[in-house]
Amino acid sequence: MITLNTGARIRRAAAVGVTSGALLATVVVSAAPAQAVATPTIAAKGGYIMNNATGKTLYTKSADTKRATGSTTKIMTAKVVLSQSNLNLDSKVTIQKAYSDYIVRNNASSARLIVGDKVTVRQLLYGLMLPSGCDAAYALADKFGSGSTRAARVKSFIGKMNTKAKQLGMTNTKFDSFDGISNGSNYSTPRDLTKLASNVMKSSTFRSIVKTKSTKQKVTTKTGGYRYYPWSNTNTLLSNYSGSIGVKTGSGAQAKYCLVFAATRNGKTVIGTVLTSTSASQRESDAKKLLTYGFARLG
Repeated sequence: MITLNTGARIRRAAAVGVTSGALLATVVVSAAPAQAVATPTIAAKGGYIMNNATGKTLYTKSADTKRATGSTTKIMTAKVVLSQSNLNLDSKVTIQKAYSDYIVRNNASSARLIVGDKVTVRQLLYGLMLPSGCDAAYALADKFGSGSTRAARVKSFIGKMNTKAKQLGMTNTKFDSFDGISNGSNYSTPRDLTKLASNVMKSSTFRSIVKTKSTKQKVTTKTGGYRYYPWSNTNTLLSNYSGSIGVKTGSGAQAKYCLVFAATRNGKTVIGTVLTSTSASQRESDAKKLLTYGFARLG
């Protein structure tokens, strides 16, 4: 009897020991740290992403190296317009021949604005950000710059762009044009452009525009009739990356291929920039890699 009871106790103790060991093993396995997310490799010469809510850096590659920005410059064009006091987005601007002449002279990207048409400021912002219209940029600079001549107004507007850059702490940025067609010293950095985009995305008007894939805008013609401008967004990331909400493409001989981008998933927004990528498809691929990496870092 005594032997039997002792054996039973031993078996019960062993069973408890095995169970405890299994539990301990479970605890140890579950407590193991998650595998680190691999840092992506991008073709762009410069790149940067951050947590839009906190400003915390999530990825950096030559983030403070000054580079040509192409039409990502137009983000600041929009920022200056949207910062105007008592801004009336429905006020109309008559399209001038100088704007179309500028497009032809520079072989520039165009919203195909027609001379004599009356286009609202809001519509010009769509023409600026979706088809990347340099004619729309010129019209806005002419409208919101100060001076008695068009040249003076444009110079004044570019001055406002640089003043705004300083106010936003964009210490490695200079603008010498309203659209990114550089006159020799138009540059920024991935970090500065991301900072700019994060700021202007606070505007509901801007957010609404840059997430639009395509639009048809009805404008008044010179003779009092109307026509429609059909515009498609050059930012194909909107269609090709879940949660994408903007922001702006850029390209050029010096700039190569650039993209300022943002996406929101599960209530979290990652925002960033790639500069000097190798092709339009590659800048999109770079942005996708960085966004996916950013979201993985946020958890």
